[in-house]
Amino acid sequence: MATSQLPQLDDVSKAIIEQLQHDGRRSYAAIGKEIGLSEAAVRQRVQKLTEAGVMQIVAVTDPLQLGFARQAMVGVKVTKGARDAAKAIAEIDEIDYVVITTGRFDILAEVVCESDERLLDIITDRIASITNVISSETFVYLKLAKQTYAWGVR
Repeated sequence: MATSQLPQLDDVSKAIIEQLQHDGRRSYAAIGKEIGLSEAAVRQRVQKLTEAGVMQIVAVTDPLQLGFARQAMVGVKVTKGARDAAKAIAEIDEIDYVVITTGRFDILAEVVCESDERLLDIITDRIASITNVISSETFVYLKLAKQTYAWGVR
Protein backbone atom coordinates (compact mmCIF):
# COMPACT_ATOMS: atom_id res chain seq x y z
CA MET A 1 0.00 0.00 0.00
CA ALA A 2 1.30 3.46 -0.88
CA THR A 3 2.18 5.48 2.18
CA SER A 4 0.55 8.57 0.70
CA GLN A 5 -2.88 6.97 0.96
CA LEU A 6 -2.84 5.39 4.42
CA PRO A 7 -6.37 4.85 5.68
CA GLN A 8 -7.40 6.43 8.94
CA LEU A 9 -7.87 3.73 11.54
CA ASP A 10 -10.33 4.31 14.34
CA ASP A 11 -9.94 2.80 17.81
CA VAL A 12 -12.24 -0.12 16.95
CA SER A 13 -10.21 -1.12 13.89
CA LYS A 14 -7.01 -0.82 15.91
CA ALA A 15 -8.47 -3.05 18.62
CA ILE A 16 -9.41 -5.69 16.04
CA ILE A 17 -5.91 -5.59 14.54
CA GLU A 18 -4.30 -5.97 17.96
CA GLN A 19 -6.51 -8.96 18.76
CA LEU A 20 -5.55 -10.64 15.48
CA GLN A 21 -1.85 -9.84 15.91
CA HIS A 22 -1.88 -11.87 19.12
CA ASP A 23 -3.93 -14.73 17.67
CA GLY A 24 -4.80 -14.70 13.96
CA ARG A 25 -7.19 -17.64 14.50
CA ARG A 26 -9.28 -15.89 17.13
CA SER A 27 -12.95 -16.04 16.23
CA TYR A 28 -14.83 -12.93 15.21
CA ALA A 29 -17.33 -13.67 18.00
CA ALA A 30 -14.54 -13.68 20.62
CA ILE A 31 -13.07 -10.46 19.22
CA GLY A 32 -16.52 -8.86 19.18
CA LYS A 33 -17.13 -9.82 22.79
CA GLU A 34 -13.78 -8.33 23.82
CA ILE A 35 -14.30 -4.99 22.05
CA GLY A 36 -18.09 -4.63 22.14
CA LEU A 37 -19.12 -5.43 18.54
CA SER A 38 -21.23 -8.12 16.96
CA GLU A 39 -19.56 -10.99 15.13
CA ALA A 40 -20.92 -9.66 11.82
CA ALA A 41 -19.52 -6.17 12.48
CA VAL A 42 -16.08 -7.61 13.23
CA ARG A 43 -16.23 -9.74 10.06
CA GLN A 44 -17.08 -6.65 7.97
CA ARG A 45 -14.27 -4.62 9.55
CA VAL A 46 -11.74 -7.40 8.96
CA GLN A 47 -12.83 -7.70 5.33
CA LYS A 48 -12.43 -3.95 4.79
CA LEU A 49 -9.02 -3.93 6.49
CA THR A 50 -7.74 -6.81 4.36
CA GLU A 51 -9.17 -5.37 1.13
CA ALA A 52 -7.51 -2.02 1.91
CA GLY A 53 -4.17 -3.79 2.37
CA VAL A 54 -3.91 -2.73 6.01
CA MET A 55 -3.41 -6.34 7.11
CA GLN A 56 -3.17 -9.91 5.92
CA ILE A 57 -4.23 -13.00 7.81
CA VAL A 58 -1.79 -15.78 6.99
CA ALA A 59 -0.28 -18.88 8.54
CA VAL A 60 3.27 -18.11 9.64
CA THR A 61 5.29 -21.25 9.12
CA ASP A 62 8.71 -22.57 10.04
CA PRO A 63 10.56 -22.82 6.71
CA LEU A 64 12.91 -25.52 8.05
CA GLN A 65 10.00 -27.83 8.80
CA LEU A 66 8.65 -27.29 5.28
CA GLY A 67 11.86 -28.34 3.55
CA PHE A 68 13.45 -24.92 3.10
CA ALA A 69 16.89 -25.60 4.57
CA ARG A 70 18.46 -22.26 3.71
CA GLN A 71 17.46 -18.72 4.66
CA ALA A 72 19.55 -15.63 4.04
CA MET A 73 19.40 -11.87 3.81
CA VAL A 74 21.05 -10.44 0.71
CA GLY A 75 22.33 -6.88 0.68
CA VAL A 76 22.40 -5.48 -2.86
CA LYS A 77 24.20 -2.42 -4.23
CA VAL A 78 23.04 -0.78 -7.46
CA THR A 79 24.50 1.99 -9.60
CA LYS A 80 21.07 3.59 -10.04
CA GLY A 81 17.45 2.55 -10.33
CA ALA A 82 16.95 0.97 -6.91
CA ARG A 83 13.18 0.85 -7.44
CA ASP A 84 13.51 -1.07 -10.70
CA ALA A 85 16.08 -3.44 -9.25
CA ALA A 86 13.92 -4.03 -6.16
CA LYS A 87 10.93 -4.79 -8.38
CA ALA A 88 12.99 -7.31 -10.38
CA ILE A 89 14.30 -8.94 -7.20
CA ALA A 90 10.77 -9.17 -5.81
CA GLU A 91 9.75 -11.23 -8.84
CA ILE A 92 12.07 -14.07 -7.80
CA ASP A 93 9.89 -16.77 -6.22
CA GLU A 94 12.28 -17.55 -3.38
CA ILE A 95 12.46 -13.91 -2.29
CA ASP A 96 9.85 -13.16 0.38
CA TYR A 97 10.89 -9.70 1.56
CA VAL A 98 12.40 -6.74 -0.29
CA VAL A 99 13.14 -3.24 1.03
CA ILE A 100 14.93 -0.25 -0.42
CA THR A 101 17.27 1.09 2.24
CA THR A 102 19.83 3.72 3.14
CA GLY A 103 23.29 2.81 4.31
CA ARG A 104 25.77 0.33 2.92
CA PHE A 105 23.20 -1.45 0.73
CA ASP A 106 20.53 -0.02 -1.53
CA ILE A 107 18.28 -3.09 -1.22
CA LEU A 108 17.83 -5.88 1.31
CA ALA A 109 16.12 -9.08 0.19
CA GLU A 110 15.29 -12.18 2.21
CA VAL A 111 15.71 -15.55 0.49
CA VAL A 112 14.04 -18.77 1.61
CA CYS A 113 15.10 -21.78 -0.45
CA GLU A 114 15.75 -25.52 -0.39
CA SER A 115 19.55 -25.65 -0.46
CA ASP A 116 22.85 -23.85 -0.67
CA GLU A 117 22.97 -24.78 -4.35
CA ARG A 118 19.66 -22.99 -4.96
CA LEU A 119 20.86 -19.98 -2.95
CA LEU A 120 23.96 -19.85 -5.14
CA ASP A 121 21.78 -19.90 -8.28
CA ILE A 122 19.59 -17.08 -6.97
CA ILE A 123 22.55 -14.88 -6.09
CA THR A 124 24.84 -15.57 -9.07
CA ASP A 125 22.31 -16.18 -11.84
CA ARG A 126 19.23 -14.18 -10.89
CA ILE A 127 20.22 -11.21 -8.70
CA ALA A 128 23.64 -10.58 -10.29
CA SER A 129 22.08 -10.43 -13.76
CA ILE A 130 19.61 -7.65 -12.87
CA THR A 131 20.35 -4.34 -14.60
CA ASN A 132 22.38 -1.91 -12.46
CA VAL A 133 23.23 -4.47 -9.75
CA ILE A 134 26.93 -4.02 -9.02
CA SER A 135 27.42 -6.26 -5.99
CA SER A 136 25.72 -8.24 -3.28
CA GLU A 137 26.60 -9.62 0.13
CA THR A 138 24.83 -12.61 1.60
CA PHE A 139 24.11 -13.14 5.27
CA VAL A 140 23.14 -16.78 5.88
CA TYR A 141 20.84 -17.29 8.84
CA LEU A 142 22.30 -19.62 11.45
CA LYS A 143 19.54 -19.37 14.05
CA LEU A 144 16.35 -17.36 14.32
CA ALA A 145 16.55 -15.57 17.67
CA LYS A 146 13.28 -13.59 17.43
CA GLN A 147 10.42 -13.13 15.03
CA THR A 148 7.23 -11.32 15.96
CA TYR A 149 4.35 -9.67 14.18
CA ALA A 150 2.61 -8.22 17.23
CA TRP A 151 4.04 -4.70 17.24
CA GLY A 152 0.65 -3.18 17.97
CA VAL A 153 -0.91 -0.14 16.30
CA ARG A 154 -0.45 3.59 16.63
